[in-house]
Amino acid sequence: MTAEQERPGTEVPQSPRLPARLLPFRALRLAPERVADLATLRPMSRPYRQAARRLLTWEAEGRLARDDEPALHLHEYTASGITVRGVVGSLDLSTRADSLQDRAVLPHEAIHPEQADELAHRMEDLALNPAPILLVHRGTAESRLLLDRIASAAPDHAFTDHAGQDHRQWRIDDPATQAALTAALGATPLLVADGHHRYAAYLRLQEQHPGTGWDRGLAMVVDQEDTPLFLGAIHRVFRGLTCDELVAAVRETGGSASRTSRDRAIAALSPSTWAITDGHDWLTVTPACGEATAVEHLHVRLLPRVLAATPGLSHQLAVSYRHGSDEAEAEALEPDAVAVILPSPTFREVEEASLQGRLLPEKATSFQPKPSLGVYMRAVRAG
Repeated sequence: MTAEQERPGTEVPQSPRLPARLLPFRALRLAPERVADLATLRPMSRPYRQAARRLLTWEAEGRLARDDEPALHLHEYTASGITVRGVVGSLDLSTRADSLQDRAVLPHEAIHPEQADELAHRMEDLALNPAPILLVHRGTAESRLLLDRIASAAPDHAFTDHAGQDHRQWRIDDPATQAALTAALGATPLLVADGHHRYAAYLRLQEQHPGTGWDRGLAMVVDQEDTPLFLGAIHRVFRGLTCDELVAAVRETGGSASRTSRDRAIAALSPSTWAITDGHDWLTVTPACGEATAVEHLHVRLLPRVLAATPGLSHQLAVSYRHGSDEAEAEALEPDAVAVILPSPTFREVEEASLQGRLLPEKATSFQPKPSLGVYMRAVRAG
């Protein structure tokens, strides 16, 4: 695959004020056999303005269900042996926080303005939130008991989708239960796990159309203390660097490095130990990160030092991102390539950085598994 040029995000999305409010919405749901099928993408493809007509056709053909009344929903899904459950609703975006402590939503990555603009235009043409953004938080014992009670009843829908994800869904339309859930979910800030650019697009549309259905955006809130998402590393492959240049930067910033075998390097991975390889030689690295996460230290301290020591390198340097260490290792075999195999960040590290207003470098985290596309959508004009 072609390496992508490093392109750090430049915009920090705003946030609604605490408490976060997750409100009932009228759900659109694809028929189970259509969820995660490639045909699911059809309503979201150009020309976008024809999407509403396509959805009506799908509804007439029985391929789409549309709720008559708004509700919250409990959605539980299982993929790769991991079961996640969360509450799906429309997130109130109509307020803005005045301080870090007042933020209801915590992004942990900056975004690219042009990408958020494009997504906002697309959603406006679609008049649709095509999928929930994924938010995580630390829930309360009371909120978990409430979710357990809801899930103890038979689900309204249970199915396995085209991609093999198992789904169970409960409609929550009792006003008292809705109010209790809204209060419980709003008690703590919500961290953006997936959908930073869609979240920024939500905010753009709310500012452009205040007092309309764009005052809200579709979201799923997962309690990381209840059914935690797996948080994996995203490894880097740099073209234009050498192992020696990176190791020199590690040592100049107070860290250490030593040559070893591949198996020992991979086995040694930990929050304080990384691996570097050109596909042939392997080194374990113990950087002096301090309170910074591994990916922060790499991008904020090490790379600038390497670039400062090698004039002109910034115009040649390219980076690609790989979720698997095997993929990164294979790519490192290409000429002038070095893979940095990073440890998985912890939820606490990401949460603390966000609470302090720090933004992690692009593609710093991989929250998995994500729900399949098409389980829930929201037609904005319908509320």
